[in-house]
Amino acid sequence: MSATPRQKGLGSRILAHRWNYLFLVPMLVLFAMFTLWPMAASWYYAFFNWDGVASPTDWVGWQNFISVATNPVFWNSFKNSFLFSLVALFIQMPLSLLFAILLNNPKLRGRNLFRLFLFVPVVTTTAVIGIVFAIILDASGGTANEFLSMVGIRPINFLGSEVTALPTLMVIETWKGFGTTLIYWLAALQTVPQDLYEAARVDGANGFRQLLHVTIPVIVPIAIVILVLTFQTSLNPFDLVQATTRGGPNLSTDVTATFIYRYAFDPGEEGLLAPRMGYASAAGVIFGVATLVLTLLQAPLLKFGKAGR
Repeated sequence: MSATPRQKGLGSRILAHRWNYLFLVPMLVLFAMFTLWPMAASWYYAFFNWDGVASPTDWVGWQNFISVATNPVFWNSFKNSFLFSLVALFIQMPLSLLFAILLNNPKLRGRNLFRLFLFVPVVTTTAVIGIVFAIILDASGGTANEFLSMVGIRPINFLGSEVTALPTLMVIETWKGFGTTLIYWLAALQTVPQDLYEAARVDGANGFRQLLHVTIPVIVPIAIVILVLTFQTSLNPFDLVQATTRGGPNLSTDVTATFIYRYAFDPGEEGLLAPRMGYASAAGVIFGVATLVLTLLQAPLLKFGKAGR
């Protein structure tokens, strides 16, 4: 008798599917070069006082980590990054769910066109969006302020005021990522069996009761996954901030990614003569560990979601 797949050794199975594994090689190489290596290198460089030139030799141990952890500017940037996530969780997610429910209605005419319009910002380059909004929201001559002047409202310095800059960027980021969360919700809604809706209608449940007692209980496990994904992706609005305010005014829109960028690639912004790659690496490591901890704190939700399946 010939050996079954379970009886064959690992080497035999790899050999049998060698072409499948061969096609995975480019992806694995790129993953190692642009994900694994930068992660490992960040930990290594964080223990050196290094300017990015030649090989690091000035070992400083944990000093970079201590300096970052005691720098109030870093924690201000971390706070702003976290605020972006809170907006995504408590505004973007519920709002996109509402739109997903509306667009999931087969009786709605043109719903595919509406989906397209809402998803277009997702596939548009964030840097381009940032530049366009910087022009539109310009305090002098921007389209938005020209419109406000026409209706008798004084011009607003949307991106140049410490009061309005961060909320303005949050609105833009919510609009930019709205389509992604919308697609997640639409996929979740497709998992609800139509039989449940029919049974609810037979029992006399109206649309709101169907949503409350049928739709939401069924999509809760997927909703928890959407929550985790939304939280992770919203922590890094670097490209939008860098293209519009560069962390200003007066660091009011500074996020952790722009903080790291300045020390690593734009030292003049911090009044430095040379980049501090080791310091920037330490900041990246601390932010990465903090993000991991915050994600792990959501692990009970994931277990709850699996139990509800």
